[in-house]
Amino acid sequence: MRKSNPTVAQEPLIFSAASYNIHQGVGPDGRRDDRRIVEVLQNLDAGIIGLQEVDSEPSGNENFQLRYLTRETDFKAVAGTTMRRRDSDFGNVLLTRYKILAVRNVDLSVSRREPRGAIDVDLDIGGAIVRVIVTHLGLSGRERRRQTNMLSNLVSERRDKMVVVLGDLNELHPYGRSLRSMARHFGKSARLRTFPSWLPLFALDRIWVWPGQALVETKVHRRTPARSASDHLPIQAKITTAYS
Repeated sequence: MRKSNPTVAQEPLIFSAASYNIHQGVGPDGRRDDRRIVEVLQNLDAGIIGLQEVDSEPSGNENFQLRYLTRETDFKAVAGTTMRRRDSDFGNVLLTRYKILAVRNVDLSVSRREPRGAIDVDLDIGGAIVRVIVTHLGLSGRERRRQTNMLSNLVSERRDKMVVVLGDLNELHPYGRSLRSMARHFGKSARLRTFPSWLPLFALDRIWVWPGQALVETKVHRRTPARSASDHLPIQAKITTAYS
């Protein structure tokens, strides 16, 4: 792997990033209520939010979920469709308030499994170029191992800037192979329980930051209505562009 130093902002700052599987806005009560998701997004007060399990519609129908969420929050959105269905598209989304420099959609699908992918975006954050990856991995261990290897190889090819990975890894085991693979390439990730939202037992949702010294803090967002808006709680990190 080629070693190099990520680009550092001229005026270092601290920014907030979050990862949130919104479960299409369906909460533990079985109701779909996008207004609850909007309130959670606003309460996060983050400049970058990676979402999983989001509905969107190619023609931009105002009633569809992604259009509604961006309209109500004023975020810029990058969609990473993983499934195209008759009535809507479905997949990952990056919401950001920062300038978008480049967008790459990556196919992480494994044969005979549900289609999966990642959004790979370069952002300008206070003069620093920060690479943000949003993903949602598969349900089987073999599938996740292949997907984490693909992600690691993807980043290894272009590790010349800060990297932030926001994702639902679907890994129940705290020492699962997919987590060990991610740790080898991105360092450790805080094991914070986010699923199920009403009684969190599993650390499915993760944030990685490379280099590790740029990560200031990681926490689970529990403020109302997070417990009722989705079956996952959001995870949030503070990250600094000042590091050595």
